[in-house]
Amino acid sequence: MTSAIIARPLTRNSFAAFGDVIDTDCDTHYPINAGKCERYHDLAKVEVTGPNCRVLISIFCGTPYAFPLQLSMVERHPFGSQAFMPLSPRPFLVVVCPDEPDGPGVPQAFVTAPGQGVNYHRNVWHGVLTPIGEPQNFVVVDRGGDGSNLEEFYFSHPYEIQLPEGFAA
Repeated sequence: MTSAIIARPLTRNSFAAFGDVIDTDCDTHYPINAGKCERYHDLAKVEVTGPNCRVLISIFCGTPYAFPLQLSMVERHPFGSQAFMPLSPRPFLVVVCPDEPDGPGVPQAFVTAPGQGVNYHRNVWHGVLTPIGEPQNFVVVDRGGDGSNLEEFYFSHPYEIQLPEGFAA
């Protein structure tokens, strides 16, 4: 049996238990470069731990999924956080799960506002990169180093993730 989950707008408050929202709607900004640039400062906590660890900056080119999305697997990274910042002003789907004794709990789904990114805290269960409607590129900041930094969990029954009413994929 499939359980349906309707994605909701991403906000700092609704996402705080899972990570950081990355956008310019914040109080941590100030002008630099003789006033020609506004710096939005310290927007996410980058976490890396483990042997020979280092911070990586990559570009991911994501392909959209069909909706409603059949969510059968989530993943987490025990040695580091993972941040996704879109390179275009398009929304994308964010799925996270609370950590429970037997694995991930019931998923929560969010749709980002155009230009919003996310930083998943270390060890947070989350869905894979899910652009909506068309291919999308992202700057990704995560951990490199020794040891396996990926755990996957497959649900016994998939969840159906639906976009909010009136949202066009």
